[in-house]
This record gives sequence, structure tokens and C-alpha cells, in this order.
Amino acid sequence: MPEQAAEREAYLALALVPGVGAARLRTLLEHFTTPTAVLAAPVAALSRVTEIPQEVSIAITRADRRAAVGVFAGVEAAGGSVLLPEDPHFPPMLLNIPEAPTYLFVQGDLSLLERQAVAIVGSRDHTQYGADVCRAIARAAADAGLVVVSGMARGLDAIAHWGALEAQGATIGVLGNGLGFIYPAANRELYEQVARRGLLLTEVLPGERPGPGSFPRRNRLISGLARVTIVVEAAMTSGALQTSRWAQNQGREVLAVPGPITSPVSIGTNDLIRDGAAPLLELADLLCHYPDCRARPPGSEGSDTSKAGEPIERRLLNALQLEALQTEQLVELSGAPEGEALDALSALELRGKVQREPGGHYRLVATGLFR
Repeated sequence: MPEQAAEREAYLALALVPGVGAARLRTLLEHFTTPTAVLAAPVAALSRVTEIPQEVSIAITRADRRAAVGVFAGVEAAGGSVLLPEDPHFPPMLLNIPEAPTYLFVQGDLSLLERQAVAIVGSRDHTQYGADVCRAIARAAADAGLVVVSGMARGLDAIAHWGALEAQGATIGVLGNGLGFIYPAANRELYEQVARRGLLLTEVLPGERPGPGSFPRRNRLISGLARVTIVVEAAMTSGALQTSRWAQNQGREVLAVPGPITSPVSIGTNDLIRDGAAPLLELADLLCHYPDCRARPPGSEGSDTSKAGEPIERRLLNALQLEALQTEQLVELSGAPEGEALDALSALELRGKVQREPGGHYRLVATGLFR
């Protein structure tokens, strides 16, 4: 077996030992140099290392490398791969967070781990308002070039992933279970889409169901991957609030979507704002934390262009920025043939971007997060 592969197996065997976390792993490797040397060390030598209790030293000497071999095989069978901290694709955002992961199991596009990301989380049980806002935020963030990170749970997590995918953007699903096991079962299609078009990431061994503590520990990875965590809706006991606390402990920004004071699922977000989190009222509130990202100009998703090369839909939306205009005025301002301009107006109306009023006027529909 090549030396590098043997050392990777030894590292994973060591990382799987109960009581050996990222900090103790670093200490052991600083002292013994290689994972193989750590596994070969006697209890007495291990116990002399600062911060390594005797019970952990005994457990290390009993570590079974065959378990690591089985994990590598299981991840490969699930279509994924193992990332260790020394690997180039291991996300740097996770290297120094509290309770940093010692390994990750991933499936999908590894390049997403090198891009700027925003975490979007919220309640499983949500309102229509929460669903609409969550989808709008995810689509707008994806349009701006951000990777949308969430927890693959039912409810707003799933909506955040779907929003990014609908915008032809990128998304990372952080699992509370192992690769190859779909939870909840209702998210099978989402799981398959994220694996194919985005990235799945977990610490849980391949094929394993979620267990006690899986989701709180998953939440620290969701916030850890992103510069900003957005909480859309959250009841007082929501796991989304746990994610926000992890974000705060990691020194990351937390934004909260304000909601009605009478709504149980807005209690958590409104409390976050009262306690100092910034409210998310428009896309600029998010993008100010990502200087390199910019929102797409209004209507830039349109594919039809005028002779000047500018999308017709963009011209129409720009013309409506200040006031409602009649159809004839819009056709003239579009610089396009009448038929193409009318088709573009109809498409914008169907997508809820503009609204036709009595008298043949069109007005811009402002939706807060994007227009």
C-alpha cells in the first residue's frame, strides 16, 4: 500500500477514537509526527503528552485500522470521498472553528468549498411568508454568485436549497446523517439534485441514520461554512437558533428576517434582532458582507436582446423604476420591435415583476429583497 494511503487510513482510525478531537489530534501529531506513529505508541508514551488523558491513551492503542478501511470503502460505495484537513479541498472556513471537524465525507462538486457562501436556515414548520422570503433570499443570493448552505431538513432548509437550484446557482447540503441514507425520505429528489448539481457534506459515517446530537453538531458546520448566517423563521426551540448561536461563537455575522410579533415562528428571529442581530430587509443588507458580489441588474435573466445588445426585459424594468408607463411608451423605450416588447412585458407580468393597471399602464412590483 502506498505510504500516503496508509497514513490516511491511520489518520482516520485515530480520528474515529472517542475523545480524540481536532485539538488533541494536532497535539498528538506534533509530538509523534505521523498518524501511524501515534497508533504504534504505547500507553505510557501517549499519556505523557499534555492534554491526553489515560483513558484516551488506552483507547488509541485499541484503535482498529480496519474500521477506517471500511469507512473509506463505504464512502466510495455511496459515490463520495473523504476529506482530511491536509487535503486541498478541505474548507478553510472549518479549520479553526470551535470543535473543528477532523474529517468530512462529501459527494458532489468540491469546488463549491472554495467559494463564498451564505447559510440560510429556518423552521421546519413555517408560514407562507417564510417560504416566500426564504426562496427569494436564496434565489437572490445565488444570482449574486454566493453558494447557499443549509441543512437539508424539511421546511425552510429545503426551500433554501430549491431556491438556489431554481436560480441555476450553487448549494451545499449539510447532512445530519451519512451519505447514502436519505433523511427525511420526502427529500429524496432534493438529495439527488444537490448531489448532482451541488455538494452534500457530513461528518456522520456512510449509511448511518441521524442519532442523538447529530443535528446540533451538523449546525456548527452550516454556520462554519459561511461568512453570514440568515435565520428566516424560528420558534423558540428551533434548531435554526442553535445555528445562529454557533455562528456567533465562530465570529460570523447573523442576519434575521423580521416577522409578525403574533407569529410563533417569528419569535426567535424577532428576539435575535432585539438582541443585536441585524435585520435583513433587502438584498443590500446581505451583500454588504460580500464586497466582491453584486446583485444582477433588474431583468438580467432575460435572454432576448435589442439591437443595442441590452436585454429587452432589463430596458423595460429600468424604464419603470420611477413611474408607471403606458404600453406604447414602454414599447418605444425598449428599442425593440413591438411584438418582442409585448412578449417581454407578458413574461415579466407572469413572473410577478410588473403589474398591469387600468388604463393600459404597467408598474414595477417591488418585493423588498429584489425588484
